[in-house]
Amino acid sequence: MSSQSPNSSDAIVAYCDGGSRGNPGPAGFGVYIQDSTGEVLAELSQYLGKQTNNFAEYSALLAALEFAIAQGHRSLRVVSDSELMVKQMKGQYRVNSPELRPLYEEARRRVPQLEHFQIQHVLREKNRHADRLANLAMDRGMGRAPAANPAPAPAPPSPSKAVMLRGLVKGGVVHVLGGELPDGIFVKVIPE
Repeated sequence: MSSQSPNSSDAIVAYCDGGSRGNPGPAGFGVYIQDSTGEVLAELSQYLGKQTNNFAEYSALLAALEFAIAQGHRSLRVVSDSELMVKQMKGQYRVNSPELRPLYEEARRRVPQLEHFQIQHVLREKNRHADRLANLAMDRGMGRAPAANPAPAPAPPSPSKAVMLRGLVKGGVVHVLGGELPDGIFVKVIPE
């Protein structure tokens, strides 16, 4: 993981936030992405069902990484108010939670696909756009807001190609990490 400041003109900044009402409870994430000039590239948010706050924070990070990689950006700076996630990604804290371990490992697997990656912790007030998107996702999931996403997420993989995805089983349900599968798709589950 590079801690260098990206000099590339295609460097993007992703403000990430996740939340859970009840912890665990109705959860969602928001990601507010800007280019190096401050122009908004995307506003991503997703309802995650009943999850923990930390699960939602990592889901936001994975969405930011997926966006950067899918859109061909080589440099990504992630800004988050989750001190736990930031310190885990920097190697300052260990990941002891069996719920977070697969999310952390998936994030660590995606980081090398970028030339530059930086993650930093900020206070919640400095992350208000992502916080708004995370709350919007939770509101939508709880039936309190329109169902439309504020901006399109990266396109899912084509169903005609075999694609390896990672997931986590919780409560007998497979949760795909970093995205969603379209309805009606057949999957093959191989335990790790």
